[in-house]
Amino acid sequence: MKQIIIFLLLIIVLLIGYGKYNQYKRYNTSEVNYKTDRKIDLEYHNKTLLLNYYEAIERVNNFTKLQWTANNIDVRTPENDDIETVSAIEKYSTKIGKVKYYEAILENSLNLKKQGFTNKEIQFLEEKGIDLKTFNKKKKFEQIKNLYDPKINLYKGEKNAIIFEVQKRLNELDYSIKVDGVYRIETLKAIKDFEQKNNLLVDGFIDALTLELMFN
Repeated sequence: MKQIIIFLLLIIVLLIGYGKYNQYKRYNTSEVNYKTDRKIDLEYHNKTLLLNYYEAIERVNNFTKLQWTANNIDVRTPENDDIETVSAIEKYSTKIGKVKYYEAILENSLNLKKQGFTNKEIQFLEEKGIDLKTFNKKKKFEQIKNLYDPKINLYKGEKNAIIFEVQKRLNELDYSIKVDGVYRIETLKAIKDFEQKNNLLVDGFIDALTLELMFN
């Protein structure tokens, strides 16, 4: 009889010990720490945001451990719905929401870099609040505008890079002209038609205003 009692007590001790060990392991090892499977940009242009992201994770981890050790509340998988638990869960949701907010920014930045964008370009996108398509369009126009030199007069038969780009754009606008960079009569007529339709001075010559309306 004595041996049976000792055996039962041993089982009880082992069960209690195992339960305590699981609780300790869950809340005192790396398993309790927040981890993400999202791919994020660790070379993001705004280092302050990166720092805020890491600090937000630490706040989440500390809050999770504190609620369990001090209040016996598991904010990740709560078992009760009392006032204290609900309040803790709301605070946890706010903290984890901030982490997710930072991750969304960093994930988007990494995706843009995979498309060839630099930190400077990504910063521009975020500050200007424009979409990728609009940005690419503006970027292309800036490149084309750099080809234009108001000091150079383009005459019939002259070949120039800006003429080549204008011809391509005119064809995109439903004109049908040869794209070879040569300033022929058909290019002159197409430019005149475009100017007339857009209430510009009709002279068939390229100027800054014609370029801006043509490529925007």
